[in-house]
Amino acid sequence: MNDKYRLKRRIHEFDFSIKEMELYLDVHPHCKRALALLEELRRKRKETVDTYEQRFGSYIVTTHDAPASEHWRWIDSPWPWEMKEGEV
Repeated sequence: MNDKYRLKRRIHEFDFSIKEMELYLDVHPHCKRALALLEELRRKRKETVDTYEQRFGSYIVTTHDAPASEHWRWIDSPWPWEMKEGEV
């Protein structure tokens, strides 16, 4: 498993955990422990994305990750069927 794949997988793990915490907080909106954990997960995700971008360029998966511009840069990347085996 290469470093690029490892970092993407870690970001996806943070995304999943963040979504789960948001769902939990929908039911328990005043839970200080959950709020603190959510902020920690968001901080770690940002650090991981920053590391990814320093090493491999822009990380854009959703419009949330995309900077405001007139051009969506992810269309410049290879499409899934254009990638070689093992690339992510």
